[in-house]
Amino acid sequence: MKYFTYERVSNPAQAVEAFARTPGARYIAGGTNLIDLMKLNIEAPPHLIDVNRVGLERIEDTEEGGLRIGALVRNTDVATDERVRTGYPVLARALVSGASGQLRNKATVGGNLLQRTRCMYFYSADLPCNKRQPGSGCAALEGLSRNLAVIGGSDSCIATHTSDMAVALRALDAVVETLNPDGNAREIPIAELHVLPGQTPHIETGLRPGELITAVKLPKPVGGTQRYLKLRDRASYAFANVSIALVAHFEGSKLTASRVAFGGVAPKPWRVEMAENDISASPNPADHVADIAFNGAMPTKHNAFKLPLARRALSVLFREMQPHPDGV
Repeated sequence: MKYFTYERVSNPAQAVEAFARTPGARYIAGGTNLIDLMKLNIEAPPHLIDVNRVGLERIEDTEEGGLRIGALVRNTDVATDERVRTGYPVLARALVSGASGQLRNKATVGGNLLQRTRCMYFYSADLPCNKRQPGSGCAALEGLSRNLAVIGGSDSCIATHTSDMAVALRALDAVVETLNPDGNAREIPIAELHVLPGQTPHIETGLRPGELITAVKLPKPVGGTQRYLKLRDRASYAFANVSIALVAHFEGSKLTASRVAFGGVAPKPWRVEMAENDISASPNPADHVADIAFNGAMPTKHNAFKLPLARRALSVLFREMQPHPDGV
């Protein structure tokens, strides 16, 4: 780990002001990802700005009937909040699926959204990685790519985004609130927060330099039956091969509407709203969604299994969630 300086701030305005004074600084809260990256010399920020005491650790009701979750609320506290468990169960389920209890107790909402990929080549400093060192190449393209993207990648990067929470938030149409170093606040739809790699995979979000996430805002609960399914190589402390956040609405036993977001398959939470249109008219909703959502997929020989896996898993979810016609 290289030399760095450290500063503790007491409110969001101080945080963004501190960043503006020190180019290349990084905000730190739980540190569950950043500290590891610093130890491995993947990241070497010259200055750390501790935001743990800036007052963003509350979950509050909004006037619109939704929730505002502060960026510093720990993952465990979100997952166990009764308002989240009853109004947004897909989010609670997604959070409980992530990492381990110890990490969830420390990790924050803002940090969860901004965690970096776990691509093995990104973590291997002796191998080329455009995300780590722009222009160096992508070793994953010809290497082992079992856990990498099947869609949304490019010839510069096929790394996946690893947050379970972000997949659920994508299905819920959450909005991310931020504060810029110029003092202006803005709201970013979760669909626009993470960006595809294209030829600039080192640019992972639409945040401006020094922009601080202050909260995640959830709209009024959408109801329906909600599930989060995570398929992985072991039962815990593993990232998804495929995950699915599903919100389904039924009239009797007939599916009338759904929201479907996938994780583990792309550089960002993957939801294609067009795939959800006309789903009530489809005899096989899983195939209907998968055909559209994964149109244009370019899997490698190592991760091609993710496409049928996602399709079958979604089919199982729809079948399990469908009410019995007799109400039994």
